[in-house]
Amino acid sequence: MTIIASTLKPILVTGAAGFIGANICNALLGRHKAVVGVDNMNDYYDTGLKHHRLSQLQQSSMFQFRQIDLADSVAVNTLFTEHEFELVIHLAAQAGVRYSIENPNAYVQSNLLGFQHILEQCRVQQPAHLVFASSSSVYGNSRRAEFRETDPTDDPVSLYAATKKSNEVVGHSYAKLYGIPMTGLRFFTVYGPAGRPDMAYFSFTKAILAGEPIRVFNHGNLERDFTYIDDIVNGVLGVADLPPTELDIPHRILNLGNNQPISLTHFIATLESLLGREAVKEYIGMQPGDVIKTCANIDAAKALAGYTPSTSIEWGLARFVDWYLDYYGH
Repeated sequence: MTIIASTLKPILVTGAAGFIGANICNALLGRHKAVVGVDNMNDYYDTGLKHHRLSQLQQSSMFQFRQIDLADSVAVNTLFTEHEFELVIHLAAQAGVRYSIENPNAYVQSNLLGFQHILEQCRVQQPAHLVFASSSSVYGNSRRAEFRETDPTDDPVSLYAATKKSNEVVGHSYAKLYGIPMTGLRFFTVYGPAGRPDMAYFSFTKAILAGEPIRVFNHGNLERDFTYIDDIVNGVLGVADLPPTELDIPHRILNLGNNQPISLTHFIATLESLLGREAVKEYIGMQPGDVIKTCANIDAAKALAGYTPSTSIEWGLARFVDWYLDYYGH
């Protein structure tokens, strides 16, 4: 079965104005696929950046955009009534660890209720594959050298992580009950041009250029499996074309990371070198809900879809810095 090659039905991408969603849409359009993009355009971060991403997608006649809040069951039902989707890539979610402590209701509405409404429509329509975004945050403060999909994930350290774990469990039940082919993808710290302003690489760049201090959590003793956006896009689309075929429970969870954790100190030093300025560093303790290290074991995604990330942190951050300087006119 070649899902992405199909031209008979459109592909639904939720969170289409978001960082990963917009890049997925762009890649699909580059393959001449019809795409229906959905986003609620909330103001969690600068909506101007979301409109910037959308404006590029809307240059294609193969792209349709619908501003919909997935927590609105009537709107989601109407969407699925108007279109029969071959593939559903569900990326819409309220992101951010710290914000889940400040505004938990936003996570309940988007990550839980919104996902439930997508599942219900997939139960009715039965697309060939539902691919949805999970997160490396489900592993909590694991002390393992690498995080494997079979590791325990029953000790989330934030509400955000708990909602993503819930998505995996509820998705499993729908796959079992209704035979919906489903894949959950645990993303590991995705970065790149036009990324999310609440992410460290983005806020650090802004602060360094302004000569303002950056907050270095846990006194710099953190490691992240930074994964460049192009590698993530290749992984998502590679997996999307290969729905699980198990007859009992067509459901799987896969890591999509870089398998090359980078220390926070090296990460900052790389940014300083690219920007030609030294950061003013404010060393502080751990932030609530954060984890010390992430590292993805990607053997399963590699075996299934040939997923092989190849972007170094130096090259990836250079592409981001180039975009940032151009976009903000520095």
